[in-house]
Amino acid sequence: MKTIIKNIAEIVGIVAPGVLRKSGAEMNETGTLRNAFILIEDERIAKFGLMTELGEIHADREIDAQGGIVMPSFCDSHTHIVYAGSRDGEFLDKINGLSYEEIAARGGGILNSSDLLHATDEDELYRQSMERVNEMVSKGTGAIEIKSGYGLNTEDELKILRVIRRIKTSTPALIKTTFLGAHAVGRGYTQTDYVDEVCNTMIPAVAKEQLADFVDVFCDEGFFTVEETARIMETGARYGLVPKIHANELAVSGGVQVGVKHHALSVDHLEKTTDAEIEVLRGSDTMPTMLPGSSFFLGLPFGRAKDYIAASLPVALASDYNPGSSPSGDMRFVMAMGCIKMRLTPVQALNACTLNSAYAMGVSDQCGSITCGKLANLIITREMLSLNYIPYCYQTPFISRLLLKGQIINDYDL
Repeated sequence: MKTIIKNIAEIVGIVAPGVLRKSGAEMNETGTLRNAFILIEDERIAKFGLMTELGEIHADREIDAQGGIVMPSFCDSHTHIVYAGSRDGEFLDKINGLSYEEIAARGGGILNSSDLLHATDEDELYRQSMERVNEMVSKGTGAIEIKSGYGLNTEDELKILRVIRRIKTSTPALIKTTFLGAHAVGRGYTQTDYVDEVCNTMIPAVAKEQLADFVDVFCDEGFFTVEETARIMETGARYGLVPKIHANELAVSGGVQVGVKHHALSVDHLEKTTDAEIEVLRGSDTMPTMLPGSSFFLGLPFGRAKDYIAASLPVALASDYNPGSSPSGDMRFVMAMGCIKMRLTPVQALNACTLNSAYAMGVSDQCGSITCGKLANLIITREMLSLNYIPYCYQTPFISRLLLKGQIINDYDL
């Protein structure tokens, strides 16, 4: 099936074939083309060019962009959206002055979500999670990494991962799966016994059912040590799981260093980092991923994105959608916070929320840019003056149509 999108005021996010991420000064640039068209064949971008060059092309469907911008759909490389219920009671605790660490020490936080998930059957967990997936897609996200981590025992971790497997077949969004059994120590375990459970029981069970692409660890103060993290990542790698890592959210934990040493695809959070973390990332293939939603909701420092870019490093942004520290999967808001709070330019923030976040979940060869051969995961905006409008008027509706894999998912012109 051939689809032509015509009368595009500007294509934004054009990237040459073979470019899988942008680093340093490259993040200041994105390919653009004015007065353009895009030709889609089946699920993929086949051609794009100037309207004056369109000529006579037979298409099964024509879409009039009506002077809107066309850009790649967002990619969200860090979410925890398979959870039960909510933690709005802890929201009041935060308002009343308790920190994330204090809430966790009182038996709340991740352990609270674990208790709720344990009491929720798989069908209900799937229903709640699909609501969040559909919400994210409606806001322009076309690729999502989803983590486990609220099970904290073998049975419930597998339940989460099976729900994610169901989600993969229920949404047009591209889904990648991360096993995060080492999110916290489950109730009834000692720290040592729980790490043994993750390595000796959970990871083999996950691998046996081929339920995950990645293995992740919360390497931070009060959670898992550098040594425990290394053991878990090494075990996961033996079973074919690519390492990712939570690092430096609550303290300078050594998580970035251990992540780079074990060739983690991404190191995520980075609210509390120093020049040492910047230096260790130089020359690595690891993507520094910052989560401004968590900084916003918890009142933590925002990641030093400008410093990373100045040091010729790449930066990705993701939502961290979860019930305790970032209950939102709106990547347009993430892009806006990248500009407003982290002082990224709109082009830098776009690269961080599309191509680089796709890299951080291992799919930048498939999506994250306007590139011939990639999936036609596209946002057609309403008519606007420039890309700058998207993070500037960060609550004003901006999407006219959303296409995933070449199909119209949402038509917003009512």
